[in-house]
Amino acid sequence: MVRVLTVSPDRPGACPTISDALEIASDGAVVSIEAGVYREALHLAGRRITLSAAGEAGSVTIDGEGAGRPTVGCAGGEVVLQGLVVKGADHPAVQATGGRLRMEKCTVAAGYAAAVSVTDGARLDAVEVTVTGGQHGMVISDAGGTIEQCEIRDVAEDGIIVRLGADPTIRNCTVVNSGFRGMYVYQAARPTIERCDISATGDAGIVVALQSGPTIVDCWVHDTPGVGIDVGRGCGGVVEGCRTEQTARPGIRIAEGATTVLREGEAGGGRPKAGVSSGSSVGQDEQKVDELLGELDSMIGLEGVKAEVRSLIDEIQVNEWRRNAGLSVGAVSHHLIFTGAPGTGKTTVARLYGQLLKALGVLPNGQFREVARRDLVGQYIGHTAEKTSSVFNEALGGVLFIDEAYTLSRAGSTGGDFGQEAIDTLVKLMEDHRDQVAVIVAGYTNEMAAFLDANSGLASRFAKTLEFENYSPEQLVEIVGRIARNDDYVLLDGLTDGLLEWFGQIDRDQNFGNAREARRLIEGMRKAQSGRLRALGRMPSRDDLRTLVLDDLLVATR
Repeated sequence: MVRVLTVSPDRPGACPTISDALEIASDGAVVSIEAGVYREALHLAGRRITLSAAGEAGSVTIDGEGAGRPTVGCAGGEVVLQGLVVKGADHPAVQATGGRLRMEKCTVAAGYAAAVSVTDGARLDAVEVTVTGGQHGMVISDAGGTIEQCEIRDVAEDGIIVRLGADPTIRNCTVVNSGFRGMYVYQAARPTIERCDISATGDAGIVVALQSGPTIVDCWVHDTPGVGIDVGRGCGGVVEGCRTEQTARPGIRIAEGATTVLREGEAGGGRPKAGVSSGSSVGQDEQKVDELLGELDSMIGLEGVKAEVRSLIDEIQVNEWRRNAGLSVGAVSHHLIFTGAPGTGKTTVARLYGQLLKALGVLPNGQFREVARRDLVGQYIGHTAEKTSSVFNEALGGVLFIDEAYTLSRAGSTGGDFGQEAIDTLVKLMEDHRDQVAVIVAGYTNEMAAFLDANSGLASRFAKTLEFENYSPEQLVEIVGRIARNDDYVLLDGLTDGLLEWFGQIDRDQNFGNAREARRLIEGMRKAQSGRLRALGRMPSRDDLRTLVLDDLLVATR
């Protein structure tokens, strides 16, 4: 049986730090880390261990910026990192020397160092990893593995470096806003680079040098001041079915003396290009679609929203059948409007929608980019269009979710025409790239109506409006019960009736938080329970620690 160690600075009986847990962890153990910031650096030599966020991905931050060494350093062994945010400074945030490292749904950033460094025969398997800063994003040196559905953005120099004979597979990844090159392949490296989206670099998109022979297939390189793909003398490999747009000429440059084979994509369509909707069944994952729809169905309430999402998915699949039958299929917009009060699941549904579009082969990566007014609106004329375009380009291939979008309109903002400039820029970009991104705008129902009037072409860009209704008192009680179960709590008999009475009498004005009210109430009840247990005068039992009672509710709602 796998041993699970809990890390929490507050929970009785748990290890207060990750380092404490590692000292007593046996081979193969799972270290489950509760939400918080842990200022420590970890050295894992020859360990077979899993470090996992106990809650949602991103709820745990390991911050080793002041340690003077890698925040998570692995030497040999087999290490798994799940759902963690890892921060470094002038050393790699994550470093693997030999052994195997698997990263799932992690966010990584460094200062003047690589965010992720893998060397000396190590194998890296990275899935849905986001790099948000560093001198370089990922450096793969004399190593291998698979890097899939990852995003590298806002690094100072090269997004991904592959060198010294390294042969990783880099698939369905996005590299954006790297200060020098998007990918640099050199020193006899042999990576496979498939369906990657490289844009907004400081120089070239992909550079191949020093006897390297990569296989570069179906990649999309765009908006670079240097050439899209630049292969140097003495290099080999294959460049097939790649697309370059708005790069320096030529889009693909193969130097004299290189033996690289350049091939066009397959006639009649072939594999879909990165960042482009293929309009075909290639890459559809019906099992994943069913899993995601099941996850949607498991959400409490939202019956109307669930039905609308299912109808959208049905339309996509029927269009595919028509296309395969040789029938015409009209242009379909995937942009949506979500209206309703806070805490009604809009963000969760938007994430699922992006993953569904990816599973259906409509969008290449399904990545989710959530922004608000501050991310789009600049401080001077022309700055807003630049910021909005940059954010939009980062979201290509996935979902751009704009929360409280109504604050961009003149009537709803304090920034005057700068907000309007963001709306006007979005309208054009949504039309130019409607097959490459799904834009979802969200906010209160009445305010969103005013927002749609801010530009004459705005409303026509969206396929449908989904109304998220307030949760009923019964549904809020069910949400409290689900949160409690997930946190290892039980509700004593009688507490459910008290919760129902409480939610039934709350004012449901514009400030009503729906599921957020449920989460705040649970937190208040946990604090009340802590005070109650400390006053017992004895060590509480395991059942005491798990049980919430009516008195906890009464204290939390005073």
